[in-house]
Amino acid sequence: MTALAVQDRLTLERFLERYPWPDADRQLATPIEWFWEFEVEAPLDALWAMLVDTSRFNRAMGLARMSFEERDGVLYGSATNGGFRQEWVEVPWMWINGREVIAERRYTRGFAHVVRAIYVVQELAEGRLRLYVYFGWIPRGWLGRFMLWIGEGVLRSGYARVLQEMARDARDATYTAFVPPAHQLAPEGKARLEEVREELRSRGLIEEAITRLIEHVQTADEIDLYRIQIRRLAREWGLEERALLQVSLHATRVGLLDMTWDVVCPHCRGVRSELESASKLPNDSYCDVCEIDFGVGDVNSIEITFHVNSAIRDIPKIEFCSAEPAKKTHIKLQLALAPGETREVAPRLEPGSYRMRLQSEKDARTLVVEEGAPRAIAWRSDDATARRRSAANPQLTLINDEAEARTFVIEEMRWPDHALRPADLFVCREFHDLFSEEYVSDGVQLAVGQQTIVFTDMVGSTRFYTQRGDPEAFVEVRRHFEVIEELIDHERGVLVKTIGDATMLVFTQPLAAVRACGAIQRHFHRARKDTPIRVRISLHVGTCIAVKLNSNIDFFGSSVNLASKLQACAEAGQVAMSREVYESPGVAEQLALQGEEITEFVFTVKALPEPIDVVRWDVWSDEDDDASAMSAVSLRRKG
Repeated sequence: MTALAVQDRLTLERFLERYPWPDADRQLATPIEWFWEFEVEAPLDALWAMLVDTSRFNRAMGLARMSFEERDGVLYGSATNGGFRQEWVEVPWMWINGREVIAERRYTRGFAHVVRAIYVVQELAEGRLRLYVYFGWIPRGWLGRFMLWIGEGVLRSGYARVLQEMARDARDATYTAFVPPAHQLAPEGKARLEEVREELRSRGLIEEAITRLIEHVQTADEIDLYRIQIRRLAREWGLEERALLQVSLHATRVGLLDMTWDVVCPHCRGVRSELESASKLPNDSYCDVCEIDFGVGDVNSIEITFHVNSAIRDIPKIEFCSAEPAKKTHIKLQLALAPGETREVAPRLEPGSYRMRLQSEKDARTLVVEEGAPRAIAWRSDDATARRRSAANPQLTLINDEAEARTFVIEEMRWPDHALRPADLFVCREFHDLFSEEYVSDGVQLAVGQQTIVFTDMVGSTRFYTQRGDPEAFVEVRRHFEVIEELIDHERGVLVKTIGDATMLVFTQPLAAVRACGAIQRHFHRARKDTPIRVRISLHVGTCIAVKLNSNIDFFGSSVNLASKLQACAEAGQVAMSREVYESPGVAEQLALQGEEITEFVFTVKALPEPIDVVRWDVWSDEDDDASAMSAVSLRRKG
């Protein structure tokens, strides 16, 4: 089947040549076919995003809600239309980004045996589109045929109305067609919400973050409220991400929100399970839809989301459509080909890296879309080529050489950064304070991506304990832990654990870690007379995993080990960092701007497989005068 050109205006007959009914379906009954054609003025990408969001589209048309339940990789749907119960199996959708969508339902109860819904979009000119809409029904008996016959006129007028509203929104970027009436909380929900608001205020949290979150819970679209993504909302609202996360964590403790640890398939990126605790996370999982095993060793396999507590507002997992393309925007093509079938397609692909794979297979090919590459390429089902190149919006020829049907998939390799990951919690002090009972299960190794690991250690601790005695030394050491924790909090670091009189700290950004190290060293300057404590510091940046240690969350891996080994490269007043830290964005520039004294050398130790390039920063030295030393950061005592 060739790709549809602008001049290929479709009639129903030509449409059915492109999308024929299977013989088995036609044998059940003569199809009822609705074939509509619309021309609209709107930018293609903006309209497409709204067009495939069929859940909101159907709601705007006034259609009934649908409920979906997945069992063994099969999606079962149900709804009540005109007082009649409809139940069906949702066949996986097929789509070509910006070009066409094919949805099919096979009913076990209702007006029809089968329905096929197909959208085809032609770009006639810049900002001018032709849309073909086809609904084909295999009716169930005379009543089903009658109900479908009388329903076409109502549905077509509703479709035309909403489509024009969508086109206007796409042109003006206003997006009001899908906005439902503002939700009104029940009196008991309002009363509870006000109690929560006052409790959050009493905790000294950012007022604007409290207000925006409360308003969102009270008035937002229920489709958006089922899974609340903090990072996305913080950006939309212009809030600091940390402030909104802090409010959300406290809101979970006071009964406004519930928090779940969601296991996400790395292919379809669908949520496979929603778990109420990190302790329930599995080491391995399975996606029934993609038919693949996967583990939590992938940094993107776990997402933290929030949900409205049902005592405030009941947000059921009910939708107006399964809306697969709208939920899987990273998938740009998903198309099933029969044995021996060839299909020409032209998906809209912007420059970037994509993954080409066959459904149920983990192995994938890389497609790099870039300027200067060929426009036309062929992809055979048995093609093992690891890397392909194409121009933007390529002309693809898909060929199924196998004796069974295969589904071809093209998906973006880049993950959006709006998801909240475990690492974002593990480096958040409020999480450790409010959720101290959280831990990962024995044997689970949870990928947390790249982190900056810092170790601090007291210098001369043996002499210190001998001179002060254990009770007094313990008080001083404990105070020094509190000082470090307060200093790193300014740079969004977190104290993972203490080891004797040493600490292990973690930061998401190397530059923030380096600034915190400088603050720690300046606080424990040699000229201070009120404390004898002096420290050495080492740090390294690299990938880590989170594990369970003594019922707590700890970080583990070669990056942690290297950061610890670098302690041997520093003395009092010094910070030893790996070359990776020094060359991280902003670090070398910041140290040079401050005129800091650094020494570069190679560190060799038997425990490491190869020498390590080290940069040592002398934060203070014997020549510093007392006045500069006493300019250390002033800290308030806790309690």
